[in-house]
Amino acid sequence: MTMHVHILGIGGTFMGGVAAIAKAGGFRVTGADLNVYPPMSTQLQELGIEFFQGYGAEQLDLRPDIVVVGNALSRGSPVVEAMLDRGMAYTSGPQWLAEQVLRDKHVIAVAGTHGKTTTTAMLTWILEDAGLAPGFLVGGVPSNFDSTARLGKGRFFVIEADEYDTAFFDKRAKFVHYRPRTAILNNLEFDHADIYPDVAAIRRQFNQLLRTVPAAGRLIVNGEDPELAATLSLGCWTPRETFAVARDADWSALIAPGSAAGRFAVLHQGKTVAEVSWPLMGEHNVMNALAAIAAAGHVGVHPARAAQALSAFRGVKRRMEIRGVVDGVTVYDDFAHHPTAVATTLGGLRERVAGARIIAVFEARSNTMKLGVHSEQIAPAFALADHTWFLNPPDLGWDLPSAAAPLGARASFAASVDALVKGLADDSRAGDHILVMSNGGFGGLHDKLLTALRARK
Repeated sequence: MTMHVHILGIGGTFMGGVAAIAKAGGFRVTGADLNVYPPMSTQLQELGIEFFQGYGAEQLDLRPDIVVVGNALSRGSPVVEAMLDRGMAYTSGPQWLAEQVLRDKHVIAVAGTHGKTTTTAMLTWILEDAGLAPGFLVGGVPSNFDSTARLGKGRFFVIEADEYDTAFFDKRAKFVHYRPRTAILNNLEFDHADIYPDVAAIRRQFNQLLRTVPAAGRLIVNGEDPELAATLSLGCWTPRETFAVARDADWSALIAPGSAAGRFAVLHQGKTVAEVSWPLMGEHNVMNALAAIAAAGHVGVHPARAAQALSAFRGVKRRMEIRGVVDGVTVYDDFAHHPTAVATTLGGLRERVAGARIIAVFEARSNTMKLGVHSEQIAPAFALADHTWFLNPPDLGWDLPSAAAPLGARASFAASVDALVKGLADDSRAGDHILVMSNGGFGGLHDKLLTALRARK
């Protein structure tokens, strides 16, 4: 008899990925979420997975064999209370994945505050191009594939290893469940202020990840990151390789002058081993590529083969994705929501467009941003933009205009998405690059803005 898995929070990229993998593994899959929207709603429908809108207790009348609970669910939710009252079997997404899928795989985990999704997608594509048919679970939509996750056919599984907590009944970081043999540590900064009091608490979780990587495995570590160095000093039992763009490291790069990081040589132990020419931009993506090439090397893919694959890598949706060009105005969509990611993304775009005008648009939507934790970093993060428009809703809860005050006349504010669209349409001109940054849907701003630009034309 087919085991029935019911997934709470199925509309998220992680839990939606778990659903896709479970379906491919022969399980009967149903699920629920408060608001399922593309790309996940499309992916679930294409897979033929039935899902409920909302968390009512009646969905448990399906009598699933096990309920997989996403970390957005908490005590007090009707479906959670009914699940507990009825004594039903339940687990978390990471735990289910670990027990049902990852146990017999060589897991390659990609961890870090920034760059996880892109690096995971790069590494997965390298292995795919090398004929290894890996399984994967990515927290975004890699353009080289048609979904966020798959079971795979080979022995390798690449997973985006998130440090966010697992479930209401398991407050460990998700990634401690994965037991990787190869682990990338991209970087470490303070984030997730809603669950971690300080960076030291995140460092301890990363050290818990290190405790699960065997001595026969490999760590691929950003050699420029002091927080990762501090984490490793807490205990490391696995051989490591370092990567850095222009410093003494096991893996480094020489970026071609004037290429906006679109062309670079890959060096291993100081010797050139590969050349990459690709459509991505920014030094941060070169760092991601070095990590992916090093990890692929650990599972047998030669750097030159990896570099060849990256030349055909098309990126990840919502990572500097061009949504449209109207009347000479280019509109980009990017997932950046932490000040460091904002500054890095703007830096990459500035390299690409040189002196053209960049208009940044930002929604303080992440839990950390809503708490105002990074308010002092707001103005420096947007330094490379010629002008920045901030969504400043009445219920934000902290003084965004004061935080952005050092930007002076280069900052504007709007209380609603519609007001933001009007301001941007009035303000922009041919040759401008409008970079929209949010970790959510931003109220459909991208399409509304493109429509407004067309109407203006």
